[in-house]
Amino acid sequence: MIRDPQTFNRLIASTREFVRDVAIPNEDRVERDDEIPPEIVEIMRSLGLFGWSIPEAYGGAGLTTEELALANIELSQCSVAYRVRVGINTGVGSESLVQDGTAAQKDRYLPLLASGRMTGALALTEPEAGSDATALRTIGDLQSDGSYLLSGHKRYITLAPIADLVTVLARTENDRKPADSISAFLVERETAGMRFSGSTPKMGQEGGPIGEVFLDRCRVDASAIVGGVPGRGFRTVMKTLNKQRINLSALAIGPAIRMLDEAIAYANRRQQFGQPIGGFQLVQAMLADCKVEIEAARALVLETARKRDRGEDVTMDVSMCKYYTTEMCGRVADRVVQIFGGQGYVKEAGIERFYRDVRAFRIYEGTSQIHQLNIGKTLLRNVSENAHARANTNAGETA
Repeated sequence: MIRDPQTFNRLIASTREFVRDVAIPNEDRVERDDEIPPEIVEIMRSLGLFGWSIPEAYGGAGLTTEELALANIELSQCSVAYRVRVGINTGVGSESLVQDGTAAQKDRYLPLLASGRMTGALALTEPEAGSDATALRTIGDLQSDGSYLLSGHKRYITLAPIADLVTVLARTENDRKPADSISAFLVERETAGMRFSGSTPKMGQEGGPIGEVFLDRCRVDASAIVGGVPGRGFRTVMKTLNKQRINLSALAIGPAIRMLDEAIAYANRRQQFGQPIGGFQLVQAMLADCKVEIEAARALVLETARKRDRGEDVTMDVSMCKYYTTEMCGRVADRVVQIFGGQGYVKEAGIERFYRDVRAFRIYEGTSQIHQLNIGKTLLRNVSENAHARANTNAGETA
């Protein structure tokens, strides 16, 4: 759903200009310093990148799912760190509020998140809870005055070292089934009892830090619960991830496009055996495979985005998107390193950075294996439901 093509085209043009003129020239600097420079963050704020998915009423752009997917494809054609820096605010850092927040919560936080003056984070993963999100051990202990004491340990939390607002998932309802026992709390950085680690060293994505969150009897008011109702946090986050997985799928396409562009340029200039290596059919085959998979991924993501904008159920579709696009991006990265040969393995060309950066795509927001299970279970359930419906129809006709 493209609401106003002229306005949207201007947004795409400004994003493309930022990527070309600001982001790409500073990629080595961001990796070296493990930080996006403050002056570049200010440019990103001025372009409204932090508020793409936040409703216009709160200072955001209110992009539709399709618009957001197209914009994310453009933004991610530079170092992954840039999209990490803004992507949490346009994704899991704000979407819980957009979906289920109270009016007061939205009024307080969404304008700050949309402007980039506040950086959000989602604290779900724990040492013993990752793919099995309902296994979390962080506790929200209800006190006699109506407040909660949060105690627990979160890890691998994107932007935790610099986050101003953390959505913390904690178990609050001991007498209910796991999916109804978890609440989501909005906790500001300076809240007593919450502290953060520094940036956790990792394989790639320097400039997009991850870290740990430690909660030791961190007291928060009941008004900090997203939506104001305990026990709905897990379901809120699942709704958030349903949209975010479309975003992440689009964000996996951009790096693949960039790597293919770099490979095409290299294949045209790199000489071997007296001719450009692009003249060799096996190199052409690798380039062709990249292009076909990129376009298939783009078509899948955009159709899923349009279905969501139409209000259709996209539960299985988002798993297909996340699974296919992130695996596709990994295959493209591998082929492009092969095309570059030794220059793809050393740091000189920057290709090895993308190779490292995109590896995480297949892990976070649900591993590829979790999404395979989601797809398989949904297929089997749909077949069973369809068979049951046909049986009932046939029984009615017989009667």
